Amino acid sequence: MNLVEVLVRRAHELGARPAIIETRAGQDRETSFAALEEGSARAAAALAADGVGRGAHVLFLAPMSAGLYAWLLGTLRLGAVAMFLDPSAGRAHAARCLRRIAPQAFVGSPRAHLLRLVLPELRRVPAKFCLGGWLPFTASCARAQALDARPGLARCTQDDPALITFTSGSTGEPKAVVRSHGFLLAQHRVLEKALALRPGGRDLTTLPIFLLANLASGVTSVIPDADLRRPGLIDPAPVLAQLARLRPQSCGAAPAFVERLCDGGELAPLERLYVGGGPVFPNLIGRARRRLRGGELIAVYGSTEAEPIAHVAAGEIAPADYQAMREGGGLLAGTPVEEIELAILPNRWSEPIGPFSAGAFAMERLPPGEIGEIVVSGAHVVRGYLDGHGDAETKFDVDGLRWHRTGDLGRIDGMGRLWLLGRCAAVIRDARGELFSFAVECAAQQVPGVRRAALATDAGRRVLAYEAAADGPAEDELGDALSWAQLERVVRLARIPLDARHNSKIDYAALAAALREPLGH
Repeated sequence: MNLVEVLVRRAHELGARPAIIETRAGQDRETSFAALEEGSARAAAALAADGVGRGAHVLFLAPMSAGLYAWLLGTLRLGAVAMFLDPSAGRAHAARCLRRIAPQAFVGSPRAHLLRLVLPELRRVPAKFCLGGWLPFTASCARAQALDARPGLARCTQDDPALITFTSGSTGEPKAVVRSHGFLLAQHRVLEKALALRPGGRDLTTLPIFLLANLASGVTSVIPDADLRRPGLIDPAPVLAQLARLRPQSCGAAPAFVERLCDGGELAPLERLYVGGGPVFPNLIGRARRRLRGGELIAVYGSTEAEPIAHVAAGEIAPADYQAMREGGGLLAGTPVEEIELAILPNRWSEPIGPFSAGAFAMERLPPGEIGEIVVSGAHVVRGYLDGHGDAETKFDVDGLRWHRTGDLGRIDGMGRLWLLGRCAAVIRDARGELFSFAVECAAQQVPGVRRAALATDAGRRVLAYEAAADGPAEDELGDALSWAQLERVVRLARIPLDARHNSKIDYAALAAALREPLGH
């Protein structure tokens, strides 16, 4: 079982049909399924010539492109393991990751290779390949493609690692998320069903894992003409031009990316817009639906370790659901996908839990309507981290079956749908009871004029910070609209700080610092 077997079959079936379309200097460039498969075989030859083989680690630092995926697939052909770092996490994080796993090869853009000047860990990588350019003491990926294609694929088991990404644990130390060949194939099957992927379709693809799913499903991926490192700051005009010119039927993107597209104009000809990677609040749902002009928006809930978990189509959200979200019921995430088992447990996020017997676990599960910690299990849920680092805080077993703790709070309603209440660690507990972040933030963002809202505490007080349009509500007006939350302070900020990766999640540590500044501005 090697993930690349699926691509090889697609290359034989689809041949010259475009696998990837990217835009450079205003020109669209197509790479066919056959060309991508051949390019991956040449990349495998280049890597093997530099000593990369089964089990070796290859680091990738480059924007999404056909070249990137040719070398990624070339790595997997050899039975080697692809590593990806999050550049937005900073140099110190990258150095810690590279000390945990020392790669045998580094494939990166010219800009990424400049990090070798400040990261000794990168300078120690034996084989270095430059993607999309040339640098001294670095092999050009373009020249490497002149090698004869390497035939065959390494035989892999379903448990052999294929892909490693890094996230941060509660201690700040990087956790290595290991995805095996079997896991990626299982995730592809779930995504293919959840995203309605069909051979011959076209998809505007902003998320790297979705492009892999597209390749396996025979879907053409259109890479946005934008800097995806900062989705909340993209120029929407070139991307909207791609929509008009290349006419993809679907798109999967973070909320911040969708917000920027909505700033630019209509989203035709999209038939389906999948939004995930951060909370999809009702104000964005309404705005994007107006821009779609008849297309459907689907909000997707998932995490690094389990994608997807649940989804809901905007057309399925009833007026009563919006009313519940305005009154503190939380954010509707929808029905869990069939391939995942989901349970709600009492919130003990700071403590290790389990193992459980099946009977003991059944007693732990909370009934519908009660709020607790969301836990999931399934073939496309990451079983553990490299060397078990991070397992104690996020994993537990039930009669030997591995479960994952998402760190999110939620509840299941009478229709079997999941509602999100925010992070487990973000609950405010005081003399007035418990207050959940998404309950307040979701309600606040349905008040006309409010763009974004974030619940926090400051010196033991309940504080709501918000961004608003020029004609948005005054601080006292918003506080009155949310009187049920018993807020002690409402402060309007010019900007709510967001995460660096998706620009869609509140950076609560930075928010706390902003609230400590004079007047909160």
